[in-house]
Amino acid sequence: MATNDVVGIALANLQRNVGITGKWKAIGLKELDGQLTLNIDDHKFNFNVEIKQELRNYQLPNIITQAESFKPLIVVANRIFPKIKAELRAEQIAYLEANGNIYIKQNEFMLWVDAQKPIQKEKDQVNRAFTKTGLSVVFHFFMNENFINLPYRQIAKLTEVGLGNIHYVMNGLQEMGFLIKLNKNEYQLSNKKALLNKWMEAYAEKLKPSLKVGTFRFLKAEDFTNWKQIPLRSGKTWWGAEPAGDLFTNHLHPAELTLYTLETRTDLIKNYRLIPDDLGNVKVYKKFWHHDEVNDNVVPPLLIYADLINSNDRRCIETAQKIYDEFLQDKF
Repeated sequence: MATNDVVGIALANLQRNVGITGKWKAIGLKELDGQLTLNIDDHKFNFNVEIKQELRNYQLPNIITQAESFKPLIVVANRIFPKIKAELRAEQIAYLEANGNIYIKQNEFMLWVDAQKPIQKEKDQVNRAFTKTGLSVVFHFFMNENFINLPYRQIAKLTEVGLGNIHYVMNGLQEMGFLIKLNKNEYQLSNKKALLNKWMEAYAEKLKPSLKVGTFRFLKAEDFTNWKQIPLRSGKTWWGAEPAGDLFTNHLHPAELTLYTLETRTDLIKNYRLIPDDLGNVKVYKKFWHHDEVNDNVVPPLLIYADLINSNDRRCIETAQKIYDEFLQDKF
């Protein structure tokens, strides 16, 4: 769905559902996509517009900054996920979905319609770089970009992925413009920030759920409070997400603990006095990367950043930005 089409469809559904009409004008500035006037009960509401296909967690900090600079701002999107809508409402940022759902709060006026189901988008053709296997390979490329110029057989060995998959991953990256050929034997990642953003989305949706070992709580509640004193098995288990973010920045008091591990479920229960509990505050995932620099049983900053951005938690997103600024911005 083209960006202008999103606005047109949203306005048509808004008029059909609640009788609100609007006028859209594209301006094509770098900072903004256009301007929108909505006619509500004989009053006109004028907005600066930012258009997204699907608004994602990593885009929220920029949206909040835009809203401060270009008041009043409305985000128009094909779809906005419920937790992100809640974040926008907390910041009093207006939004309009293609299905006609809308939120506006200005002074004493508030309009909030959230009754329509999301419009289903057409399924994209599967790109093998963003399957579960492809996501693992791309993560290794992020960790060490020199991997992309190794023989396919060596890439397969280093990433522990089947040889046949490497060809599909490389082709998939090239098809999307994320891998360019410098000469006969050399490649280079391109548009890496966009690739990172796409990787983070796909990681949360496709790869991470398949890595889940289980959800637990500690046998003794004080172990959660004193999590920094827990002796993780070196080379076997790593802190991720919130505790890793706190260890890197000293800025985040974890509300839940995340571990990435090579240990078995039985070993985890025995070694860390964990009890399986679907409502527990300790989540454990299988480690999926190889040959990285081990940093005191903490996962790489890139994975911390991705998990915190995908958390839909404002505290975590703030910490993620600190990690990006300190450890990642020179790479992306």
